[in-house]
Amino acid sequence: MSFSSETKKELARVEPEKKCDQLAEIAGFLRVSGSLRLTGRGNFTIVIATDNPAIARHYKRLIREYFQVDAKLEVGGAEALKKGHTYMLTISPEDRSESILRETGILLVREGNNFISDGIYEELIRKKCCKRAYMRGMFLGTGTISDPEKSYHLEFVCESRNLANDLKKMINSFVDLSVKVVQRRNRWVVYMKNSQYISDMLALMGAHAQMLEFENVRIQKSVYNQATRITNCDNANTDRTLDASEKQIRDILMLKKAGAFDRLSDKLKELVELRLNNPEASLTQLGEMMEPKLGKSGVNNRMKRILSIAEKVSTENRI
Repeated sequence: MSFSSETKKELARVEPEKKCDQLAEIAGFLRVSGSLRLTGRGNFTIVIATDNPAIARHYKRLIREYFQVDAKLEVGGAEALKKGHTYMLTISPEDRSESILRETGILLVREGNNFISDGIYEELIRKKCCKRAYMRGMFLGTGTISDPEKSYHLEFVCESRNLANDLKKMINSFVDLSVKVVQRRNRWVVYMKNSQYISDMLALMGAHAQMLEFENVRIQKSVYNQATRITNCDNANTDRTLDASEKQIRDILMLKKAGAFDRLSDKLKELVELRLNNPEASLTQLGEMMEPKLGKSGVNNRMKRILSIAEKVSTENRI
């Protein structure tokens, strides 16, 4: 089972206790997973569809608890490409479908006429707990999250720009959360790619076990990346050390060939011999070999004097 499916499985087990949260979650799910059928005389039948049986059972139970309505559950056959069954909850006019549409902020009145809204009804999300519940409902209906082993990506697919912008505004109202909106064909996608935002989002919606699993993967990847950076840095430092050592050895051999080795003091001669015998050693390691031991800066100063003498000898020979 995918990480996204496991997340929805956990969220479908969340049972909101407060009535305001129950309503907000139903409204969020109904907003993205519901459709309306006209049944004559201006009446509506609500049809809520999902391909997940656990989600269907969850909202059948939640609707019954909040509205005292027993939504009819039907199982559709396999659709094209054999994607699996579709689970449909239907609420008829006899079960007060119009009242449910009004209370969930989907059926509104403007200038005395009914109209179907395409955004989020603000009266339902005045409190933070209601915002979390509404986001959970929308995620169960239209959200996806990628496997953190592969990438960091969480998104909601919305049918209208207005709904996408309302969702963006609601999510961004939480401190340290930020999402973006992009159009994908004739739909609008609200998404986040920041791993910390995704982790916080999982916690806000109530997927605490999945959040811990996400964090575990994120930490492992961070440790691996840090180890890789350290290894690359060590390799780069080794390369620089070897390059510098090769130049130092060339200059030292030139000094000896030119008979200028005797110009060096005993301290400089000691460093020359150590460098020739330890071509791969760093300046710090060379300093550890000296008697008495010398720090990196001291070794570096002596090596500069040796190279300066070598440069003078080279210039004299050219003349």
